[in-house]
Amino acid sequence: MSPSITSKRPAASGVPSCIFLSSRSPGESASVVAAFGAGLSEAGYREGQNVHIAFRWAEGRYDQLPTLATELIQIQVAVILAAGGTVTGLAAKAATSTIPIVNIGSDPDRVGLVASLNRPGGNVTGVSPLSWPVSAKRLELLRELLSANTVFAVLTNPNNPALATEATDIEAAAYKIGQPIRIYKATSDREIHEVFASLGPQGIGGLIVGADAFFDSRRDLLAALAAQHRVPTIYSFATAGGLISYGASIPEAYRQAGIYVGRILKGEKPADLPVLQPTKFELVINLNTAKALGLTVPPTLLARADEVIE
Repeated sequence: MSPSITSKRPAASGVPSCIFLSSRSPGESASVVAAFGAGLSEAGYREGQNVHIAFRWAEGRYDQLPTLATELIQIQVAVILAAGGTVTGLAAKAATSTIPIVNIGSDPDRVGLVASLNRPGGNVTGVSPLSWPVSAKRLELLRELLSANTVFAVLTNPNNPALATEATDIEAAAYKIGQPIRIYKATSDREIHEVFASLGPQGIGGLIVGADAFFDSRRDLLAALAAQHRVPTIYSFATAGGLISYGASIPEAYRQAGIYVGRILKGEKPADLPVLQPTKFELVINLNTAKALGLTVPPTLLARADEVIE
C-alpha cells in the first residue's frame, strides 16, 4: 500500500493554506476530519471560503511520514495539522522548525515535541488525548474485571515512540501492585494475528491495546481476534464488539485542534498556546461481549461506566 498524496492545488489569492498530515487512512477518518472542520468553523474558517486544506495520508505506514512531511515544506502553507499520533508530529517537526504545527498525539513533552505542556516553545503545540495516568487506569480497570492472578499483556507498536513510554508506564504501574505483565509488539495485520495466536498458549488472560493510530484503524480486526481467541481486552478507543474501552474522545481532540489551527491562522504563535489535555474520559463496557467470554462485570465497575452496551 502506498501513501496517499493529494494534488498540489494552489490556494486562491489571499487564502491561507493548511496541510492535514495524518498517519491514518482517509476512509476511516471521516468523523475526525469533520470534527476538525467543526473546530475550524468555530474559529471562523471554512474550507473553500477563507482557508484551503490539502490532505496527506500515510495509511498506517509510519515510515512514509518523513517523506510526506518533507514535501510539505515545498508548499506555501500557513500551518500543519499533524494528526494520528506524536509520530506524525515528530516527522513534521523534523521537516520544519518555522511552519507552525498543531499535533494530536500523546505526551508530546515526553518525546521531545514540546518543551513543556504549558509552555511548548518552538513551532509545535497541539492536543494530547492520552497521558500516562490514563495508561495506568486501563491496567486498573482490567485488573478489576479479571482475577488478580491473571497474566496481562500489552500490545505496542514499536514504530510509535509514544507507545514506548506508555508501555514503560504500564509496566511500572503493574510492578507496584505485583501484576504479571508481558509486552508484545505488532506493526502489521500479520503480526497482530500472530500476537493473538500466541496469547493463549503463553498463558495470557487479559490484553491492553496501546493507544496508537494504527491500532485504532484496525479496531474491527482487534475486536474480532479478541473474540476468536477469547482474550478479555481493553482499548483506548471504543469499538464495536470490544469488551471495554477507556479514553478521551478523539473527535473532540480534532475539534480542539481545529480551533488551534484557526487561532494560529489569525496570528497567534504555537509557543504561546499550551498543549490541551482532556478533562473527561469515557468508560464503555459491552455486556454482550462479557457474556460471550464468560465474565461477570462487577456492579461497582458498571456503576462507573459512561455507556453500557447490552
